[in-house]
Amino acid sequence: MADFPSRLRSPKSIPTRGATPQTSTNHLASANRRERLREFQTGLSEKLRKAQTAPLAVNRLGIQIGPHRLLVDLADAGEILAVPDIAPVPLTKSWYRGLANVRGNLLGIVDLSLYAGGPATPLDKDSRVLAFSTDLRFSVGILVSRMLGLRSAADLTTADVSGKEAPEGAPGEIFAPWVRALLVDAQEIHWQELDLSAVTADERFIDIARA
Repeated sequence: MADFPSRLRSPKSIPTRGATPQTSTNHLASANRRERLREFQTGLSEKLRKAQTAPLAVNRLGIQIGPHRLLVDLADAGEILAVPDIAPVPLTKSWYRGLANVRGNLLGIVDLSLYAGGPATPLDKDSRVLAFSTDLRFSVGILVSRMLGLRSAADLTTADVSGKEAPEGAPGEIFAPWVRALLVDAQEIHWQELDLSAVTADERFIDIARA
């Protein structure tokens, strides 16, 4: 798996001559935000590199799309990117948000929630793009509301909700066609195990043209 790019340049030097105190404060705040994001992405990249060489128990990446908590097999996950500039593609379906230039390579950006028939994924400071592994042979990334870190399979058990009212926080049905299992962790947080390879096998996934 390729290393995650920070996509952040070193903060430019803050001009002092002629700069007002408010301007200097704004520059410092912006630089601090960029630095925190760079440290987050660097830390997560390092954790994922370690996970690849660790025992197979650590093999899930937690993500959130809207209110839904999902687990993705690390073998299916590629890079994690800050949301790049996305160029819309005319005459494509609403869930196909457009194309992004990632280091000279075009990456299709998909709103998986819209694709599944749910609401559009809102974008904010925590939003990311999760690119698919090159093994899936799709140059595509999905919009993610926030990253929830790595999860160990050893800490997950199959959730038993048969014949019971769905517990608070249990995953909904929106991604059901591509869910391998419903799982619960040691903190009794419920997850859906999302099969990205099943998403790419869906015939609709390659039919991006608007009818």
